[in-house]
Amino acid sequence: MIRPALRNVIPIQKMDDMMKRLLLSALCTLTFSSAFANDELPGFDEITVKTTHRTRPVAGSIWYPVGTKTYKGLRGDNPVFVGNYAYVGAGVKEGKFPLILFSHGSGGNMFSAGWLFSALAKKGAMVVAVNHPGSTSGDSSPRRSILLDERAKDLSATLDTILNDPNFNRYIDQSQIIAAGFSMGGASVLNLAGARWDREKFSQYCKTYKSADPGCIFFSKGGVDFDHLPDGFIGNAKDERVTKVVSIDPGYTVAFDKASAKDIQIPVQFINIGHQDRTFGADLEAEGNNILSLIPDASYAVTDHGDHFAFLPSCKPEGTALLEADNDDPVCTDPEGTDRVEVHEQIQQYMEKFIGLD
Repeated sequence: MIRPALRNVIPIQKMDDMMKRLLLSALCTLTFSSAFANDELPGFDEITVKTTHRTRPVAGSIWYPVGTKTYKGLRGDNPVFVGNYAYVGAGVKEGKFPLILFSHGSGGNMFSAGWLFSALAKKGAMVVAVNHPGSTSGDSSPRRSILLDERAKDLSATLDTILNDPNFNRYIDQSQIIAAGFSMGGASVLNLAGARWDREKFSQYCKTYKSADPGCIFFSKGGVDFDHLPDGFIGNAKDERVTKVVSIDPGYTVAFDKASAKDIQIPVQFINIGHQDRTFGADLEAEGNNILSLIPDASYAVTDHGDHFAFLPSCKPEGTALLEADNDDPVCTDPEGTDRVEVHEQIQQYMEKFIGLD
């Protein structure tokens, strides 16, 4: 199901330890990124999304094929995760490209899948991602994260913004608007396709798995009342402009409202990560919640190895120790036999084929 928040900044108590770790991280960044700094790079820029459902603008970013190069900048790099280089503010390559709206998972941010955005942009797509207020790094609240309709509305507002931006709109193929998301973001993009969620199903699920499912634990810690879930949990956020959806290890599928299946009239690709350690809520096959059999035009792919957290960026050598020191989720500890880069490549290949970039 969904996973608890990931923090983007990890406090370290001892100054000498901090200096050692920062030096190791810097060395890793230089070593890792130097191999790619001269590789073909995507363009990158930041955008501001104005909404009618939020009290403040939403921060966003866009990755795209490069026309004219500018300077190289490293984005999404921190003491735990390896970032990605891009040409900041570069000109867009001439042509029309599919547009992908991306929704991050609980506690994630608009750089959490930079490895994927970079790869898709280099293949000929434009990718827009946002920080969802209330469920992003450093601002992740159980009470606000449960408002699923607001996350989906963030994406619709982002689409409004980018389609009205003269710097980018003429490069967008509006017949190919794809919504993609991971974990809680996987549920958010299903909302855009027409999916709705059932309060009673989710309530019963979390009462049954309240001490086992990470998402239910996260909400319980924030005092979410499963008997009185807010209207935002079941809100209709369908956006007719979206033509395809990619939902990666999605949350909330256990609470899928079967009656909403008829409203999903576009192709949906589900991707699970690995074959092990899935909660019932994230298992899309017959042994799990079986959502695959409910949506008319659904396809399914699964990576050979990995688990939920293997979707996140590659970790630096000191990443595991930093997370342990902060008592954070073990997001750098993959199942035995997992090569995170290979997992990323499989997900990328599945998406490229589904979107038509291969």
